[in-house]
Amino acid sequence: MPVVRLFAQARVAAGTSRDVIEADSVSAFLDQAVVRYGSDFAALLPHCRIWVNGADPEAGQVLTETDEVAVLPPVSGGS
Repeated sequence: MPVVRLFAQARVAAGTSRDVIEADSVSAFLDQAVVRYGSDFAALLPHCRIWVNGADPEAGQVLTETDEVAVLPPVSGGS
């Protein structure tokens, strides 16, 4: 099953930094993540970048059990 890695606000909203979600596509994976993590995560998700194995996924990309999906919220900062 693909692994999800959650960063910054996504980690806070989900209550975890790493999890396993059973899904065969990126869209199904994200649908399952919303069900699992709830409304705060769902509200943040449209603002996040989604990467599969460190790269932007292709439309309709199929996931395998060795894939890693990263949810990266926007980050601000600086000095």
